[in-house]
Amino acid sequence: MKLKTPGSVIKAHDINRFRFRDTPFVKLMNKRIFNILMVASRYDMFILEDDGRVDEQIFNEYTSLNLRYPPRFTQVGSSKEALAELKQNRYELIICMPNMDNSDTFDLAKQIKARYPDIPVVLLTPFSKAVTQSLRKSDLSGIDYVFSWLGDTDLLLAIIKIIEDRMNVEHDVKTVGVQTVMLVEDSVRFYSTALPLLYKFVLSESKEFSKEALNDHLRMLRMRGRPKILLARNYEEAITYYKKYGDNMLGVISDMSFNIEGEKDKLAGKRLGEWIRKKDRYIPIIYASSESENRKYAADVDAVFIDKNSKTFPQDLRKAIKENLGFGDFIITDPITKQEIFRIKNLKELQMNIRNIPDDALYYHLSRNHFSRFFYSRAMFPVAEMLKKIDVSEYANMHDARELIYATIVQYRRMKNTGVVAVFEKDRFDQYSNFARIGEGSLGGKGRGLAFIGYMVKTHLELNNNHNFPVTTPKTVVLCTDIFDEFMEANNLYPMALADLEDEMILKHFLAAKLPKRLVSDFLVFFDAIETPIAIRSSSLLEDSQYQPFAGIYSTYMIPYVNDKYEMVRLLSNAIKAVYASVFYKDSKAYMSATQNLIDQEKMAIVLQEVVGSQYGNLFYPAISGVARSLNYYPIGNEKPEDGIVSMAFGLGKYIMDGLMGLRFSPLHASNILQLSSLDLALSDTQTRFYALDLNSEIKDFMIDDGFNLLKLRLKEAEKEGPLRYVASTYDPQDQIIRDGYYEGGRKIISFANILQHEMFPLSEILDKLLKAGQKEMGRPVEIEFAVDIEDNQFASFYVLQIRPIVDNKEVVHENLEEVEIANTILFSKNALGNGISNDVYDVVYVKTAAFNASRNPLIAREIESLNSRFAAEGTNYVLVGPGRWGSSDPWLGIPVKWPHISQARVIVESGMENYRIEPSQGTHFFQNLTSFGVGYFTVNPFAENDGFFDEEFLNSQSSVYETEFIRQVHFDQPVVIKINGKKRAGVVMKPGK
Repeated sequence: MKLKTPGSVIKAHDINRFRFRDTPFVKLMNKRIFNILMVASRYDMFILEDDGRVDEQIFNEYTSLNLRYPPRFTQVGSSKEALAELKQNRYELIICMPNMDNSDTFDLAKQIKARYPDIPVVLLTPFSKAVTQSLRKSDLSGIDYVFSWLGDTDLLLAIIKIIEDRMNVEHDVKTVGVQTVMLVEDSVRFYSTALPLLYKFVLSESKEFSKEALNDHLRMLRMRGRPKILLARNYEEAITYYKKYGDNMLGVISDMSFNIEGEKDKLAGKRLGEWIRKKDRYIPIIYASSESENRKYAADVDAVFIDKNSKTFPQDLRKAIKENLGFGDFIITDPITKQEIFRIKNLKELQMNIRNIPDDALYYHLSRNHFSRFFYSRAMFPVAEMLKKIDVSEYANMHDARELIYATIVQYRRMKNTGVVAVFEKDRFDQYSNFARIGEGSLGGKGRGLAFIGYMVKTHLELNNNHNFPVTTPKTVVLCTDIFDEFMEANNLYPMALADLEDEMILKHFLAAKLPKRLVSDFLVFFDAIETPIAIRSSSLLEDSQYQPFAGIYSTYMIPYVNDKYEMVRLLSNAIKAVYASVFYKDSKAYMSATQNLIDQEKMAIVLQEVVGSQYGNLFYPAISGVARSLNYYPIGNEKPEDGIVSMAFGLGKYIMDGLMGLRFSPLHASNILQLSSLDLALSDTQTRFYALDLNSEIKDFMIDDGFNLLKLRLKEAEKEGPLRYVASTYDPQDQIIRDGYYEGGRKIISFANILQHEMFPLSEILDKLLKAGQKEMGRPVEIEFAVDIEDNQFASFYVLQIRPIVDNKEVVHENLEEVEIANTILFSKNALGNGISNDVYDVVYVKTAAFNASRNPLIAREIESLNSRFAAEGTNYVLVGPGRWGSSDPWLGIPVKWPHISQARVIVESGMENYRIEPSQGTHFFQNLTSFGVGYFTVNPFAENDGFFDEEFLNSQSSVYETEFIRQVHFDQPVVIKINGKKRAGVVMKPGK
């Protein structure tokens, strides 16, 4: 990360230009010790185990410190057995306990090194003078480390970790800047005591710091970023380590007396300290010596001195490390009196208190790298690296430096919170949190999708190249499915919910039930972290799954944000209970039956999400809402199916989800918009109304209709204030033209011209990148819901609200359907969605063209629902043909059926009429379900030349088995074969026998 050019000073507002990349902890500590060969007599092993089991003791040590992968020990009693075992099995470490009656151990070590040079060999001896003297005379060329066994299992842990650290240090320091602590000591007895103390401290501190991670998995991963401990046993080794890792060293702990060039030097530590001080004025140095007079040399290099002979040596060492190497609390001290001003325990506390640190104290700590050391010790490498590179002397005053640290922490926390499913913790969740879960169950389909979006936004850096148009996700909390289970069981709701009751009665019972009381305090914390209305969205186990999306089946409510927090609790609780109730509504049960799922196996999570948008008077809505799909089944002009398709509107997304008329365009062809291609189309085929949340709706009772508190308004309502000026063009009736942009007077056309044609914001580019990234990451075509909040013509935010897969069946039709004889077909479409062949359909249900009247569409919908239920009872399917847009909530645009009302249709056909031309219903939840169930979807316009064919005359000539004023059902003795070539978007329904 490039911080600055010479002579420039980083200011807080510059932080947005920097990108903190998340630390890839998964890449750290990849070399592990899994199997250890112990070469020792049974007696030595017994002494080692102390009547216990080494495996068990090590396992207990590992689990107590949150460490994974405790190694397995294998014991052999002789050199011959050891060499045989090494031939047969893989070992990462060999520990030899020598039998002092012979020197086989040293010969064995040399043989092992000759055959297996990469396997570390450790000599573990009992401590005694005789042993020490014997070692001095022995050939240790095959031994990597010698340790003295003092009866403490912690030593085994230290041995394993010092070897693992040596194996990983170069890679881990280079990869992310992992820190090191160097121990310079040549006394086997002393470092055999000091290393267990050091590791015990570093590991327990790292375990404590890892609690700042957002979930258990990240907690374990973060432990991999703990500081490495380096053991140098002479002057040359210490210098080599410092030259290599000095820039990533938290501190040095050194003896005073050790070898230089093979000769003992009683002041080697002094020389080492002086050499290090020339390299770094402020790196902490701790001297540990058994000679008290060496204390005077510590002062010369501004080092801490500890007496090895002290009875409190372990406590003294621990205290010195904690106070000097960045561990423990960050104690803000007065630079003159050295008195404590206050202390900081974690990152959030530092963020809250940075502005309270006096200028002179801030300068003191910043200039001595105390801030960077605090972050480094906690494995927060991006922040530590940045702060370490700052030259505090370049700042004219401490205000700029203070604001920079604050902005850095905020940026880092935002980065860490993105793409992570955190555990909701009341003392940690705040305005910088992004995604958290309450409960231990599943996140459900929508919850999984949202978590995945966060991961995508974090890893695909190309999505955030424009600082004035950031791509992000709304603040989200998910109530997991176990909360649903608890709610249902505690209130004994299943008998009532599964009964055949009216939806109103089910909702009434659910609203009267009680949510778990503990949720109230969580809700209050959530309210403190947001300032917008809240969307309460269903996230069932089956919803938005990869193979059978349940999009739009359950309810989604929005509630306004009110200042009375307990009123907010009431509103939120009722909304959650209303979403739970929607699982058991009549339509949901019918849907379950149609998909062959069992209603009592459905589990519901709840997504609580900030509503994207801004407040305008008593209304709340975003500038843009929409749905984007990575496959475009209706390409026009130069568009290709893989270019994707977007349908978006002004205001809340309910407008698009209900199948109302938004603006349709392909992201790569944003200037080629059919609806704006002529004046007539622009006036007749663009948005005239929009949805907004009524902020005065808290007094309204919850209803089955989840849009009970949404207002459907004319565009004129948005002209007084709001973002209409950024998305509208203006019709000039005098000159009979549409002018790009917002002007006083004249009808407003929602064209998004400033954004799509004049690129006020790179919306098309972001949508294209997002669809491509989503399809790549999910491995299948995707649908994305999004919203845009525009602050002004310089800044807007793009929010990804949901991602789900589009099930794309494999192509099974290889013939060219355009060569099929039209006379042999009932239906032929060049705009067909779906794949495959069906030869088990015998019925065609169609809306009679002659009798069609758009004003009767609701009545037609009820007739089709009744007919569909008969097909469902018989388990048979049919072809459904009708004018306009199936599933539209606006009956003037088409027949307002819901999916359960036509669930048995194998092919659904939107057939245009000469005087009733409606754009196909792409981008709606209803449309998503059609495609996901593999239902054939045809668009035909018989009145237009070469744009499909519907032989209604042929059907009229057949006898009907069911007929009303508006619809007709024809049954054939032979199947009507359905063929769809999805790749070429061609589909036919053949006449029986053809």
